[in-house]
Parts: sequence; structure tokens; C-alpha cells
Amino acid sequence: MNDDLLIHNLFDVRGKTVFMTGASGFLGRTMTRALLANGARIVAVGVFDRFARFRDAVRNEFGKDRFTAYEADLDDAGQFRTVLETIAAREGYIDVIINNAHALGTKTGFNSMSGLLENASLDQIQANLSGGVLWPFLAVQILGRAMIERRRGSVINIASMYAVIAPNPRLYDGTSFLNPAGYSIAKAGMLAFTRYVASFWGQYNIRCNALLPGPFPNTEERTENSVTRGDIFLERLQERTCLNRVGKPSDLTGALLFLASDASSYMTGQALVVDGGWTIT
Repeated sequence: MNDDLLIHNLFDVRGKTVFMTGASGFLGRTMTRALLANGARIVAVGVFDRFARFRDAVRNEFGKDRFTAYEADLDDAGQFRTVLETIAAREGYIDVIINNAHALGTKTGFNSMSGLLENASLDQIQANLSGGVLWPFLAVQILGRAMIERRRGSVINIASMYAVIAPNPRLYDGTSFLNPAGYSIAKAGMLAFTRYVASFWGQYNIRCNALLPGPFPNTEERTENSVTRGDIFLERLQERTCLNRVGKPSDLTGALLFLASDASSYMTGQALVVDGGWTIT
């Protein structure tokens, strides 16, 4: 039997070093644990507080050597660049880059009338572009050098279904929720960046794909962007999907492991949508 056909070999990430932003976020926590559970090692960047607590938790669960944490304020481009250069020097080769971080609060216009196109400030648009374009650009540019030298690597950009469709304003009528103009702009830019990297770095055997989550509301904790179970907004999200439910963070695990592993070795420049069928109707 050809061992390459076995599922545990096809989706194998054992021994891979994965760089990740947003590792302690709502979706990032599950992504991180899925990669660790399947044998990968994580190198993560974030602002210490909740990130530090998450670091300690996963180290206790999987081992200290499996999760390396670097502190950096991603909004400080100079600081983020310095930390990336440090990671490149200390870690050497990174197998997989996952650009997942994006601020989802009032700074980027979420759940605020200030996020509407007619009200949005340049600072707010820039804050969205930082998550969608600037942070991924810096990570890929700096950590990608070793990928070019080694002639292999995978970049996964966590975008959104709103990179390919527009939010429906009627979803938000009578609620306190709003998806801001800057977010769609930024995630569409991330998708364009994905295709550019795929086109220009394919010659180095580096793949770059985007994972586009659909409705994945945070119902697990109380944050400025969480949704309470039973809320009319949650019901509207559920009814809009073909599967009549919203996504759980674990629903992204299969797609993530596919893109991080050699199972997707002939796939690049693509947008993999995981949305319960939202974008097909």
C-alpha cells in the first residue's frame, strides 16, 4: 500500500513549525490546539495578558517546548518588525505562516455606527488594513525569506466570506451589531495579497491560500464582539446558512490542517470558504 494515501500521513503536520498571529483569539485558540494536538509546534506573537494566560495553559497541556510566545504590539509596526526579525534569527525555518490576528472592537468600527461607510474615519480604515494587509505583509516578507531559501512553505491567510461578498445591512436592523466597511475592504485586500504571493512565490515552491470563515459568532465569552445565545442577530445568522446553524471554531480545523499539510500540495492562490453554504445562495 502507498503510505502517502493514508489519511494520517496525508494531513500530517507533525514536526512542522507554525508561526501564528491571533493565537489566543476566539478562532485562534481552537486552531492552535488543533495544530498542537496533531504534532505541530507553534511560534506565536501577541500582547501579553490574555495571551500570556493562554500560553501558560497550552504549555501545561502540550509541553513548554511546543508553544513559543513572543510579546509584541502589532499596532506598533516597528516593534512587530523587530520581533519578526528576532523570530527569523532564533527559529530559522518556519514551515507554515498563519496570519489570523484582526482587531474586532470599536477601534475598527465593529458594532458601532462609526463603522458605516459614511461615518468611518481614516484611522478606523487604517486599523482594519493593518490586520488585513500590513501585519500579513510583514510576517510573510520577513519569515518568508527562509522559505525562499529552503524552497518550500505554506502561508495561510485567515480572511472572511466578506472578502468575496458584501454584508447584508438588513442583518443588523434593530440590533447592536455592525460589520464595518473597513473590514470588508481589508479582507478583500488580504485575498488579493494571497494571490500575489501565490503568483510570485510559486517558483520557490511556496504555497499561499486564504481560509474564509463565514458566520462564526463568539457565543462562548463576554467580549465587546460576542453574541448572546437567543439573540435575534444569532437567529438571523443561523437562518441565512444552508445548514441552518452558525459555525463553531472546530468547524475550521479540517480546512486548516488541509492547508497546513501536504494534502494541499498542489493548491495555491485559492480562497477556501467555510461558511455553512452562506455564499452560494
